[in-house]
Amino acid sequence: MSALLERITVDADICHGKACIRHMRWPVEVIIDLIASGMSFDDIINDHPELEKEDILASLSYAKITLSGKSLEEVS
Repeated sequence: MSALLERITVDADICHGKACIRHMRWPVEVIIDLIASGMSFDDIINDHPELEKEDILASLSYAKITLSGKSLEEVS
């Protein structure tokens, strides 16, 4: 899981410091919202080719960690 979590970056200069994918302006919350709207991984990747399957999996892993009450630093 740690290799996936390396894809999650937090930078005060990108998206107001929200957790994002690989220093891009893709907040984790947007990826989760796309999944929640019913899009499949393939749909997301086809619509946004800059994203990779591992980015989506990293977003889900990050969501699981934060819902458990832990921080990214605690599991890294």
